[in-house]
Amino acid sequence: MLTLHNCLLLAALLFVTGVFGVVARRNVLIVLMSVELMLNGANIAFVSFARFYPGSSLAPAGHVFVLLTMAVAAAEAAVGLAIVMAWFRNRKSVDTDDMRTLRW
Repeated sequence: MLTLHNCLLLAALLFVTGVFGVVARRNVLIVLMSVELMLNGANIAFVSFARFYPGSSLAPAGHVFVLLTMAVAAAEAAVGLAIVMAWFRNRKSVDTDDMRTLRW
């Protein structure tokens, strides 16, 4: 049976996997995918609370937050991939260490 604890455990597992991918990887595409994993973990938590507490006045807010998060994720993916493609055309690399030259 699906419980709130199981849903939140799945959300936490996805979020921690995303954090590990952001911290440990050097490829920008993997980092972008890890950020998407983190957003999906947060979405699962929002939907879980909305599902298991339907009588609350804030229950529809969970679904609204998920829709807003999906819009932000789509915009982040589009802008992030555009930046990565432009960087790759100029430098022929998607390594995060090479992107530190953007500071100077």
